[in-house]
Amino acid sequence: MTTADGRKLKMKSPIQEHYSEEFSERERLEKYAQLEFFRTKEIISRHLPKNRTVILDIGGGPGHYAMWLAKRGHSVHLVDPVPLHVRQAEEAFRSAGRKLTANAAVGDARDLRYEDETASAVLLLGPLYHLVKRADRVKALSEAWRTLKPGGWLFAAVISRFASAFDGLFRNFAEDPAFFRILQQDLRNGQHRNPTKNPHYFTTAFFHHPDELRNEVEAAGFARPRLYGLEGPGWLMPNFGDVWRDRKSRGRLLTIVRSMESDTALIGQSAHILAVARKR
Repeated sequence: MTTADGRKLKMKSPIQEHYSEEFSERERLEKYAQLEFFRTKEIISRHLPKNRTVILDIGGGPGHYAMWLAKRGHSVHLVDPVPLHVRQAEEAFRSAGRKLTANAAVGDARDLRYEDETASAVLLLGPLYHLVKRADRVKALSEAWRTLKPGGWLFAAVISRFASAFDGLFRNFAEDPAFFRILQQDLRNGQHRNPTKNPHYFTTAFFHHPDELRNEVEAAGFARPRLYGLEGPGWLMPNFGDVWRDRKSRGRLLTIVRSMESDTALIGQSAHILAVARKR
């Protein structure tokens, strides 16, 4: 597969298959990952400037975050390796009901077409999941560094090393011997593989220990990144839907999650960890 300017994409085919044929990323944040979506936006909002700025949404999928940012007045450029996601993002921008400064293109997080120091913020809310080699992850982070203006913000999300273990226990996936083997490998080295082809068991990915995330962000040139556990224990609640729909219950949940978000002993219990760093 190539980009519009003829460059070859480097993403592995299992990623294309998972997102194009087996799994709807467009539905995930709205139906199954409301806490992740809410908390990611909450933490990004703490750091973004109020004035209009240029934002690169790298690995932006079907455009949920890009739409949110564009509606706030920012100029957003979305890049994703999955053509289906790019088409869905373009459709969402066109049907927004008002003119947005947003566009989408097929591309690779490790080889961005943007010039140096063009953006005030770069979102990497997916690429680090699927780049299973450290050198590739650092390359993607280094591209974020290169395209950021001095003072610009990086927001980089990963899946926790312990996510499949928690998921396996709380959703009973661990009763399946095949999934139990998967989670054991995740715990050993973070290299998540799914030979079963069951889409509920995810696809080829890397699951980060918090220390690994911090080290990789620093290796790309960012100093003193701050890590946030996005969901805390909230994603494990069997009655999450009921809690989320009730205003008071949701408020209590968010109070608890926020109190744990930066505790180094608890960050890894979240399914997703967000690194926030500034280019100095």
